[in-house]
Amino acid sequence: MLITEKKKIDDCYKALIERDQKFVGIFFVGVKTTSVFCIATCSARKPLLKNVLFYTNFKDALDNGFRPCKICKPTENAQSSPEQVDLAIKLVRENPKKKITDYQLKEKGISPDLIRRWFKKTYGMTFHAFQRMYRINNALIELKSGKKTTEAAFENGYESLSGFAYTFKKLIGQSPKNNKEQQVILINRLTSPIGPMFVCATEEGICLLEFVDRRMLETEFRDLQKLLNAKIIIGENQHIKQCKSEIEEYFKGKRKKFEVSLHSPGSQFQKLVWTGLLEIPFGQTSTYQKQAIALDKESAVRAIARANGFNRISIIVPCHRVIGSDGALKGYGGGLHRKQWLLDHEREHLI
Repeated sequence: MLITEKKKIDDCYKALIERDQKFVGIFFVGVKTTSVFCIATCSARKPLLKNVLFYTNFKDALDNGFRPCKICKPTENAQSSPEQVDLAIKLVRENPKKKITDYQLKEKGISPDLIRRWFKKTYGMTFHAFQRMYRINNALIELKSGKKTTEAAFENGYESLSGFAYTFKKLIGQSPKNNKEQQVILINRLTSPIGPMFVCATEEGICLLEFVDRRMLETEFRDLQKLLNAKIIIGENQHIKQCKSEIEEYFKGKRKKFEVSLHSPGSQFQKLVWTGLLEIPFGQTSTYQKQAIALDKESAVRAIARANGFNRISIIVPCHRVIGSDGALKGYGGGLHRKQWLLDHEREHLI
């Protein structure tokens, strides 16, 4: 759909000039002078406002004669990892007990420099630190299943027990001998049409799903580790795999209800509010006032709004479906433009 409202056009143009990542997937800009269309973060020279049209869907841009920009490739998921990164991650997953060296990357036609830059920017760590976390998570699973420390250490690529113990304790928080009751929070990354997301899970279920540019994300990570007395490390379990699959189906309009297990630590009141959010049907909206009435806590509207704000599992626990009593969009950690996109997406696939 062509965006015609002046304020929205101004917001989109400002986001285009600033290359605002929060607007990735929210709009697609068609440039009349070149007949190409781009996403918000495109690095190409910025056109004048009079020379652009904004669309809510890339199909609309295509239908109106614009072709995809070769720089930002808008018809692909702009936030997908580069092909070489996918290959490097695949190597790690296929060889969870081995260290992948720069030489091995080069043998596969993968640039170690590109890999280093992407992991530093995306995860704030090196590719080799990413590998260490995968190997330690694999070792933790084996130790919990009864494998001896010596076997787990050497089978996961460590040349000494002391090196294994040091790394294990640094990442997990306890020595390998005290691992039986130790819980970890695994973190992984997924892509979506409106930006990349981090997904976290324990053995019980998904405990976080947030856009990577969400404000206060570091605070959420810190609070989550404190509440669960667990460290966050790179990894993947069945809950994360299921979450990725269900989220993909949601964005394709094929899923209206999520089935993945959740693990949401919080106060009794917060859990009550979050459970209430799960009752809001796909494609419909509620208000803080209606939430308060449903929970028989009519005097607690502000407290309910705060509890909504503390929800760490976006989309699945649908706080985006809560709007103001006057119909206006209210605060959303992922940004109001994403909130509007999600509401429009659900209305479009309601039937």
